[in-house]
Amino acid sequence: MATNGNRELTVTALILGVLLAVVFGAANAYLGLRVGLTVSASVPAAVISMGVLRFVLRRDSILENNMVQTIGSAGESLAAGAIFTLPALYLWAEERPAEFSAPEILSVALIALSGGILGVLLMVPLRKSLIVSDKTLVYPEGLACADVLRAGEAGAKHAKNVFFGLGAAAVVKFVTGWLKWIPETFVWPVKVVRGAMGFDVSPALLGVGYIVGPKVSALLFCGAMLGWMVLMPIVVATIPEASAMWGAGNVKAVWSGYVRYIGAGAIAVGGFISLVRSLPMFFRTFRSAKGAPGEDGGAEDDAKRDLPMKTVIGCLLCVVTFIWLVPAVPVSFVGALMIALFGFFFAAVSARMVGLVGSSNNPVSGMTIATLVVATLVLKETGSVGAAGMVAAIAIGSVVCIVAAIAGDTAQDLKTGHVLGATPWKQQLGELVGVTASALAIGGVLVMLHRAWGFGSDAISAPQATLMKVIVEGIMDGGLPWGFIGIGAAIAVVLAILRVPVMPVAIGIYLPVGLSVTMFAGGLLRWAVSRRQCEGAASVEGVGTLFSAGLVAGEGLCGIILAILALS
Repeated sequence: MATNGNRELTVTALILGVLLAVVFGAANAYLGLRVGLTVSASVPAAVISMGVLRFVLRRDSILENNMVQTIGSAGESLAAGAIFTLPALYLWAEERPAEFSAPEILSVALIALSGGILGVLLMVPLRKSLIVSDKTLVYPEGLACADVLRAGEAGAKHAKNVFFGLGAAAVVKFVTGWLKWIPETFVWPVKVVRGAMGFDVSPALLGVGYIVGPKVSALLFCGAMLGWMVLMPIVVATIPEASAMWGAGNVKAVWSGYVRYIGAGAIAVGGFISLVRSLPMFFRTFRSAKGAPGEDGGAEDDAKRDLPMKTVIGCLLCVVTFIWLVPAVPVSFVGALMIALFGFFFAAVSARMVGLVGSSNNPVSGMTIATLVVATLVLKETGSVGAAGMVAAIAIGSVVCIVAAIAGDTAQDLKTGHVLGATPWKQQLGELVGVTASALAIGGVLVMLHRAWGFGSDAISAPQATLMKVIVEGIMDGGLPWGFIGIGAAIAVVLAILRVPVMPVAIGIYLPVGLSVTMFAGGLLRWAVSRRQCEGAASVEGVGTLFSAGLVAGEGLCGIILAILALS
């Protein structure tokens, strides 16, 4: 086996990393459009990288493996930022074709690319203070990737578990989504409480439940039970129109017309609460960054050097100017300034948050909601109203959402590199390559999925983007059912007072019940595995995580393939 411990930013790493970025980006786009959640691709990317480089290409360089996962994991984060916002533009084009038109692939790609580049560049000046100097930030996914890569050959052998999960999920998705031998969703009314129950036949949801663990999946399930078994019966019992829908057997109409808005209010306030709680972290970040020392206290060698700061600042100015001047990005000068301001602020918040609680608990939704509210109000006050103002608000929110997601992912990757002794500037270049490849692919993925099934459908409900659309419409046009949104807001405040994590419960209320039930089953499976009192239980749990990551990727990729078949 060829060995070269100094091999890092190679052509092989670039090619394999770009492939993984596109694959995981597409898979997570499908997952996020279906359930409003995405999962970290860092560890699966690291495992697959080792499997390919060690056993197929016979190459043995831990830094080259690290570069592959650095590039590959960027796809998931960029996809998350894009699918949480941009589908709102397609939904408007379907609902109000006289005012709106669906964005072109080029426009989606440029918006995603702008946010991705800004997210990477804004993290560069924060690396020393957050990754090197601040010992209170653990960066759990970053350390997990470093452990996997240092495990060497033993870790590479686990790559087969990812592929097993990928194949199993693809088979199930093909049987349910194409052959239709088994229904994809089972939902039935529960007459005693005038609610509903059911579950989705989805390997990806099972995998997500396993990955997020029993606590988060249980909170999602509790939110679903609150929404479907408590709030829905109350709505049906007190509102004649809802009672008539229920009597006609239209359970989904009751949920979408009433309960969903309660969930939207809970998510919005939950996001703000998470954001407010992160403000002290933001100020600590910049206090520590002000006088952050070098890693060696003096002149830096190549292995400790970031991208040149003059280059970073120049590129940042160029990207913001590009956003303002290029017609394909529907943002004015005021919008570009807001992107620069909110992007800088939330990149720092995101990078610190993932260091404390991990990427899965990063309040990107809250940051995006805050951006959308302020941006929409500013645009409305400056005369940018109607369809043009709404599109501009979503474009601003999308860029900032991608900035926050990519900044968090970059921070985790730089932590992995710091532990392994990687070269910072090479990793930062790798991140830029990853976001560029993912941005060029995400536009085609969104257009294809929309044409195949339509955003807002049962197959891809796009819950996060629907929420962002509701917020912008409510500020620009009015007419939202503020009473139901207020009920959701009150629920979020009560949960926060009781010190119950708000966002998982709120998302459970907002999503169809079948999604949360299946994720809860995955969380219970994780709990059962962790309870095994035998030697090697921890390794069994880790293998399950890799298999679950394969389930997520397998269903997402099969969903993309089915979309292609549906269009052919």
